[in-house]
Amino acid sequence: MSVKTLNQLKPGERATIVKVGGQGPVRRRILDMGVVKGAEIEVVRVAPLGDPVEVLIKGYHLSLRKSEAQQVQVEV
Repeated sequence: MSVKTLNQLKPGERATIVKVGGQGPVRRRILDMGVVKGAEIEVVRVAPLGDPVEVLIKGYHLSLRKSEAQQVQVEV
């Protein structure tokens, strides 16, 4: 098992969230969207320029900016 950031995953890859970084309102917003430690997450697709990243988490699709995805550490 290796630890990566969410933006490093390719479409179709699944992982478990290990840590959500960031600070202040940005971190709070990410946590409020259900991106929490221990949750299973799957990358659905990535825009051509890498921003945004669409993920499937807790049964719903969520788009995150590349900068937000870099704050989420996952274990593959």
